[in-house]
Amino acid sequence: MDMGIRGRRALVNGGSAGMGRAVAELLAAEGVDLVLAARGAERLERTAAELKDRYGVRVETVAADHSSEEGRTRILDRCPDPDILVATCSPPPMTPDHRAITATQWQASLETGLLSPIRFIEALLPGMLQRRWGRIVNIATIATKYPLELRILSGAPRAALVNYTVAVARRVAAENVTLNNVLPGMFHTAAVHDQFTETAQRNGTTYDIEVARFTDAFQIPARRFGDPRDVGALVTWLCSEFAGYITGQSLVIDGGTTRSTF
Repeated sequence: MDMGIRGRRALVNGGSAGMGRAVAELLAAEGVDLVLAARGAERLERTAAELKDRYGVRVETVAADHSSEEGRTRILDRCPDPDILVATCSPPPMTPDHRAITATQWQASLETGLLSPIRFIEALLPGMLQRRWGRIVNIATIATKYPLELRILSGAPRAALVNYTVAVARRVAAENVTLNNVLPGMFHTAAVHDQFTETAQRNGTTYDIEVARFTDAFQIPARRFGDPRDVGALVTWLCSEFAGYITGQSLVIDGGTTRSTF
């Protein structure tokens, strides 16, 4: 299916691995040119080379920390006028005890999960409104809708981001600019792999065993973690011409973990 976005240009923050990488690949498959930003230059360049070779699109890179003012300036200087903005980032640490969260952790989580995405949206919205076409998608977390102590550092800032996004979406809908949020559950990302591998080493087990234990403990009906391409496909569709009437929404993708009729 042709998504109607061939020749568009997308900025993908956190685009070198995990869900961001999956989004970048599926956008590239639709003929979208890319600007990928991430902190690690080596993995970023490797991802860009692979996508260029496979899909024949233009792929530029910016090795920068998008949670910092300096990093945002570098990214926006390279890509001041994208048609599409997708924001994701590595998740903060899990917090089994909220009392152990430090002020430094709170500040870092707020900068990465709330303030940075807002600053990018505010910087890029005027151009989208002037061109009367734009797609903005934040990859957040199901913890924004279903609070959990284990994910407070992730859920709380992104819940505020979702609130902001929905409010702004109403303001700009008439100009063919949409803002939506995707709320993933547990997925096989690099960060999850590192975390569960470390747990497995402590427990003398394996990554697969620890994933199975988590799946059982949190009663994930799909009986597995998701593939990042599942998120990539949903985000790409939200960026397409077919989703122009969908805005201000927060769509859960979690293998049936959470229970809600809407």
